[in-house]
Amino acid sequence: MDLKISDQCPVYASFFGHAGVAAAMIFSSIGAAYGTTKAGIGIAGAGTFRPELIMKSLLPVIMAGIIAVYGLVISVLICGSCLTVGLAGLGAGYSIGAVGDAFVRAYAQQTRLFVSMILMLIFAEVLGLYGLIVGLILNTKARRSFEKFKEIKTQCVLAKHQFSRNA
Repeated sequence: MDLKISDQCPVYASFFGHAGVAAAMIFSSIGAAYGTTKAGIGIAGAGTFRPELIMKSLLPVIMAGIIAVYGLVISVLICGSCLTVGLAGLGAGYSIGAVGDAFVRAYAQQTRLFVSMILMLIFAEVLGLYGLIVGLILNTKARRSFEKFKEIKTQCVLAKHQFSRNA
């Protein structure tokens, strides 16, 4: 039994492509879920003492949810860079959750910390954005390499036919 569709494409190649898509969505979603959970716990704790601050305290939850969108964008592209985005999303979601939990509780006690909370959340969010950017770059390079490979393969096939006609 031959395990190749062609010389360049084994039968199991599509499995790894889809596993990358799954990794991007799973890890990004886990990071977003963890960030939302941790920030939500902080909001619940702060909301019991200062209910008027709940709306501004929702910012970490919103930023954690954006991490899952990064995984979705890369998953739609179906490329080998999915694991990059998924793991970056996992780290960013964890970071946003930890920062959001701590700062929301501190914000309930001292409202001057709001700008500091936003800055820390932006730095945590950037981790996921870096993963998205690297994933897009890897996807672009992979597409260019594949196009170049197809061009070289076509030239080799043409040269082979030319050689066989001359021989």
